[in-house]
Amino acid sequence: MSKLRKKTATGKRAGSRAKSKRAPAKQTARATKAPVERNKPPPRDPLDQLIDAAAVVLDLPVEPAWKPAVKANLEVTLRLATLFGSFPLPDDAEPAPVFVA
Repeated sequence: MSKLRKKTATGKRAGSRAKSKRAPAKQTARATKAPVERNKPPPRDPLDQLIDAAAVVLDLPVEPAWKPAVKANLEVTLRLATLFGSFPLPDDAEPAPVFVA
């Protein structure tokens, strides 16, 4: 059973709409894997890079046996600096006076 729609004054049927052109269906992108670089070295730790760069700039010889101790010292120093820098100070804080002997 089909429904008959009444024609309006313009001659079109009530409730009918002009067919709109549909946009073509988008193709779904397939998941593609990035090419694997097999000869790529593992990423270096930024602290190791900092130690090497500082040694070059300061012209300090750093033996490979010293690097783990230097890195451990630097990690502790940076952790303490983060704690110190994040400590909230009140607005009325004054610098300590300087005593000269």
